[in-house]
Amino acid sequence: MSVDRLLVNLDLNLLVTLDVLLRERNVTRAAEQLGCSQPTVSAALARLRRHFGDELLHRAGSRYELTPLAVQVAARTPPAVEGIRRVFDVRAEFDPATVEREFTIITSDYAVAVLGPIVARLVAERAPGVRLRMQQTGPHVVDHATETLRTVDGVILPHGFLADMPYTDLYEDRWVCVVARDNPAVGERLALAQLREMPWVMLYHRPTAFAPAAQQLRMIGIEPRVDIVVDGFLQMPFLIAGSDRIALLQEQLARRIADASGVRVLECPFDAVPLAEAFWWHPMYRSDVAHAWLRELLMEAADELKAAR
Repeated sequence: MSVDRLLVNLDLNLLVTLDVLLRERNVTRAAEQLGCSQPTVSAALARLRRHFGDELLHRAGSRYELTPLAVQVAARTPPAVEGIRRVFDVRAEFDPATVEREFTIITSDYAVAVLGPIVARLVAERAPGVRLRMQQTGPHVVDHATETLRTVDGVILPHGFLADMPYTDLYEDRWVCVVARDNPAVGERLALAQLREMPWVMLYHRPTAFAPAAQQLRMIGIEPRVDIVVDGFLQMPFLIAGSDRIALLQEQLARRIADASGVRVLECPFDAVPLAEAFWWHPMYRSDVAHAWLRELLMEAADELKAAR
């Protein structure tokens, strides 16, 4: 593999300065963040302007704004900085009791609600210097999986969305239907015909982003009449309470918040394939001892969750 001449001739220290400058949009504040003098940051900005052939920051009255090119660059610098940090974070040995490190996991609010507390407790007990960053998943994660997995430690996501990436199986959950506690049109059981008639609260509702059980509805010939689209599961019960709406929700989450949100949990009137949750990660972490520790901890947390059911 040939050497990248651009990187050889580039001072990579400029990347951190660039990231802070584009975020702060102010030389003085950037210098404070970086812990260096204002002339040093001004000199770095001049070098960056020469490199990009662009002003990057231009004055607009009493403040600075990003140029169109800088807007593009600003979207790429945080992942680049994070990637470099991860390279130099790698250690031959890993002692959870003494290490200081942050792990970033992209996941749904559902997984955070049911698995997150166990993971947080185990980390606090065994690795007090470790910080967890839980980021909300979204359609971009699935559409750009390889790119996303390079910049985080992993993604907790059900099977059926990602492929050709290493994964660690965690746990399964059943899908249930959720309706308002005081919905007079629904008895103790739901009929398939009601699934066609009732208005739905759906997750994302896009070609590549959907709740797996909602896709199963379409496979049995039921096209849901979508009333509200949300980007998280925790919102659903509160949008159903006091209405004639319906939603599909994971059983462990639904039963946790049914009373607080004013909904009833009912069996699905069709054979819904269970949700199989897994932790997906990039192959570059295969030999990373710290990452292996994280994977083992997630599996232990999942085992504890299964035992408590």
